[in-house]
Parts: sequence; C-alpha cells; structure tokens
Amino acid sequence: MNMPSSSSSGAVNPPHAARTVLITGASRGIGAATAVLAAQRGWDVVVNFARDESAAQAVAECVRAAGRRALVLRADVADESAVLAMFEAVDEAVAAAAISPLRGLVNNAGVVDVASRVADCSVARWQRMFNVNVIGSMLCARETVRRLGTRGSDSADRVAGPGGSIVNLSSAAARLGSPGQYVDYAAAKGAIDVFTLGLAREVAAEGIRVNAVRPGIIDTDIHASGGQPERAAQLAPQVPMQRAGTALEVAQAIVWLLSEEASYTTGSLIDVTGGR
Repeated sequence: MNMPSSSSSGAVNPPHAARTVLITGASRGIGAATAVLAAQRGWDVVVNFARDESAAQAVAECVRAAGRRALVLRADVADESAVLAMFEAVDEAVAAAAISPLRGLVNNAGVVDVASRVADCSVARWQRMFNVNVIGSMLCARETVRRLGTRGSDSADRVAGPGGSIVNLSSAAARLGSPGQYVDYAAAKGAIDVFTLGLAREVAAEGIRVNAVRPGIIDTDIHASGGQPERAAQLAPQVPMQRAGTALEVAQAIVWLLSEEASYTTGSLIDVTGGR
C-alpha cells in the first residue's frame, strides 16, 4: 500500500519516548492510513483486524518500513472475550519488549449496512450496528483505561497510571441523522459522541485524554460494504469543498489528537467534513 508522505508536520518521537497505539479496524481505509502516519510520527502500532489478515500484514509492513514495530492481532471488537485476549496479547508483547508501552487507542473499527428506512430495518441489523460501533469501542476503551488510568479502588492502594490518549471515530452522521439511509448508524455514532464526552471528563484527572473525530464523506471502501461503492463521488457535490475527503486527511486529525501537541485537548469532537 502507499505510505502517506512523512513531510507532514509533526516531529517523530525520540527513542526514549517510544510508545504504542492500538488501532482497531486497521487493515483498510482510515485505520490503515492512521497506522502508517502514526508510525511515521514515532509510534509502534498494534494493527487490529477482524477478517483480512493479508491486508493487516501489509499495513504492518508499512509500519516497519517507517522504522517502527508492529503487532498484528485478530479480534472482533464486538466479542468481549476476543477483546480481552487482544489486550492480553498486547500486555505480553510489551513485557517481552516486542513493542513499546501502550499509550494510545484509536477506536476505528466500524460497520455500515445497506441504505434502508427505519421502518424496514431488522433488530438483527440494529444489534450488529451497535455491538460493533458502540459496544466494541466501549470495550476497547475500558481495557485501555484499565491500563493507563489510576488503578485501585481504595485511596491506600491506588496506583497512578501512565496516562495516554483515546481517539474515537464518530461521524458527521451523528449530527445529520442520515435519513433514508443509515439512521441506525447515525444513532450509533451519536452514542459515541456522548461516550466520548462522558469518558473524557471521567478520566481527565488521570492523565487520559479522550476525543473523537467525525469524518464526513470520505473516499474509502466502507461505502462498498454498504452496497454503494460510488457514494463518495455521488455525494461530493453536496460538500462545500466540492470533493470527498481522503483517509489521510482524517488520519492527520487522529494522530494530532494522539500527540502531545494536543495535550490540552480532551472531550472534543472534531469534524473533518469539508464544511458539510
């Protein structure tokens, strides 16, 4: 795959500041672009995927080509046991010094479905939409907070964690509603917005920042998975900038939020929408 240019702004972390970010759904689209850009900015990367291992391995090779370490892990984020196993594997890799300590999470894994009115949707569709897009993000955030935040319920045995950054992938659909197409997807992303705001305030004093990026019409293959491979091109005229965005443009916002350049930013919802 093509690597984003390393000439973009942002300094690479020095060796002593090496750290790892876990990116869910990192085998394609925004997740893949974020993985490679994060590596170029000095992060080791855990490349999570659900199905396409060859694509995930290709992303990992790009991470290594940028001079960072990569760990490829399969896990369906909607499956709690799979998420727990993934984080245990990360812990083991850190203990073995195969990757740097975990300091970041990008909750990127998500699904859409075919365009449909609410009146025609099934409960099974809604459950899948919320299990992956909401519960999956909450599970991964929970496990990250357990590792990065303050541990111990009693003041006598509390241990301060190292802190870090969580970036959730929301969508402009959360404020537009996506009528006639993906109202359920929009509702799930609305839940992500509220989760982001609440969690950010909950863990701010523990050194963990939590933010969300809300992409608009972005030219990735997620549209094909919803049965509309030409959707980005078709909707481009509705965007004030008159074009669809790219995965790299979203990745740049995500990696900024992960970085110390965003050290005073938490509980923020950043739109990357071309003005839509």
